[in-house]
Amino acid sequence: MLKEFPHYHYDSPVKDAHVQSLVEFFQSGCVTRDNYGIGVEIEHLPVRVGTDEVVGYTDEHGIRDVLHDLAPLYDESREYYEDGHLLGLGRGKIAISLEPGAQIECSLGILDSAAELNEVYAQFRRDIDPILEKHGIRLINYGYTPRSRAHDLSVIPKRRYDVMTAYLGRLSAYGWNMMRASASTQISLDFSSEADAIAKMRMGTAVGPILAYLFRNTPYFEGAANGLPLLRQHMWEGIGTGRTGVIPGLYDSNFDFEKAAVNVLATPLMVADTTHTPEAGEGSVYMASYETAADVYPDRALNVYEMNHIISTQFTDVRLKNFVELRHWDSLPIDRARVLADIVVSLFNRADEMERLKTYFDGLTALDVQAAKYELQTQGRNAKPYGASLDFWREFLHAEYTGEDIPGDQLNLEVGQE
Repeated sequence: MLKEFPHYHYDSPVKDAHVQSLVEFFQSGCVTRDNYGIGVEIEHLPVRVGTDEVVGYTDEHGIRDVLHDLAPLYDESREYYEDGHLLGLGRGKIAISLEPGAQIECSLGILDSAAELNEVYAQFRRDIDPILEKHGIRLINYGYTPRSRAHDLSVIPKRRYDVMTAYLGRLSAYGWNMMRASASTQISLDFSSEADAIAKMRMGTAVGPILAYLFRNTPYFEGAANGLPLLRQHMWEGIGTGRTGVIPGLYDSNFDFEKAAVNVLATPLMVADTTHTPEAGEGSVYMASYETAADVYPDRALNVYEMNHIISTQFTDVRLKNFVELRHWDSLPIDRARVLADIVVSLFNRADEMERLKTYFDGLTALDVQAAKYELQTQGRNAKPYGASLDFWREFLHAEYTGEDIPGDQLNLEVGQE
């Protein structure tokens, strides 16, 4: 029997059965501390050797060719096709997928520790690098493509991304930039209870912008020098309230899994996907939608595909699934990604460190987080987020070394040089 949520009414933007489905999905992620694992996702910008222009999916010697050459080295049962197009591969702890502009995402996990990251990532590079070389492509790790401009880039043949292109083209100044030309690093963490998940969401939201500044890696934007310390944050928050930034109500004392579920369900879907909704039958669609899940899905328990799709239309700084996903960071070379992962695991998976964070941030509000973000964005190296210097935060967050001094440019050419 479904739990009753009497404060929701039949004309509410959420349905009781949907709320209960998401609450149970969140609860399913609870594991004991000795079973914690981590996940790391690193997106790469594929560029042409010699020009550093982005390589598209259907280009001659493009990303489609790379995936087809790579496929024999991966598990055939984990190949992902849409409308006959190969868009994903998997093997062991490696999953390869494509972002809208053909950015190559390598998802690594579930890892037992941050120390495993280098080993698994090295397996990915041993396989793909010779194939990239064959096609005249190399992968770079920046938060935004250095030479190409978003409107000049094509979107991979995936219906979801066609819909997002249309939707964000109407509503967002930076939607196309984020989809086609950006790349990120994301880290996912397990939690032991509802209270632990919410604590990690709050602390991750609070310190994420500081770590994003310390690990910033976006020197270019639209073919010119980038002047914003937190360009990724600026682009995401231009996409729309409620869907991005700080989760509404996160720092309220009564925030819980139910309220997290309501936040997700009450946001317009942007992309409606009923391809795995049995009641839709032959009328199943992938379409732009200004409606909520309550308008699109039947009044019953949601299935796992539907829940994952609904959650995937949220782009908050920290995202709750059956794990906690921290989403603040630019794409990083593996050595810097490993340093970041070490810091995150130390801060969030050790009980004493979490208590230290919670004590320091006692009484924090969403406005405090927004103020810290603006401080970092406007003051840069002179910023004092939450009233403390960046030198303080480097020590407090165990981030004295962030890889900022790693020498050498990843580019062959300077921006603007012919």
